[in-house]
Amino acid sequence: PNKVWVADITYIPTLEGFLYLATIIDLYSRKVVGLNIDDQMTVELPLKALKQATVSRQPAPGFVHHSDRGSQYASKRYTGQLDSMGAEISMSRKGNCYDNAVAESFHSTLKKDKIYCRDELYQTKAEAKQDIVQYIIQYYNNERIHSTLDYLSPNEFEQNFMSEKSMSAV
Repeated sequence: PNKVWVADITYIPTLEGFLYLATIIDLYSRKVVGLNIDDQMTVELPLKALKQATVSRQPAPGFVHHSDRGSQYASKRYTGQLDSMGAEISMSRKGNCYDNAVAESFHSTLKKDKIYCRDELYQTKAEAKQDIVQYIIQYYNNERIHSTLDYLSPNEFEQNFMSEKSMSAV
């Protein structure tokens, strides 16, 4: 955990207009460790997700932060924050979505599981925010299984790692 993080932004449609979701995912467990939803796609959007991830996970200097080449991630404020944390900055090749496949896949899963299966768009931005945050924190991280994680949820996969780590220390 906390060796490689991947980050991306996606759009959430509502009847009040678009929301933007920035996520940071730990590549080891596929756990969403930072997120922020806002109605503006400024550099503040991913910066708040990064701050949340940093506070909760406290990665050691040298961890890798991977994203696409979006203006928010390439901005001096964002890269400066990563530099101050001692992160190694990695960015996708221009126009190659496959370089950030885990983040793209998570956003696709979110949309298939939660957004596109609805009969209608979210009525309000507030309704969308609440529903999406609840989905990520309560369902995705805790319950949604992944074939790459031996059919465990991200939290179960990390708990197994911590158990094995503490057993090997004994």
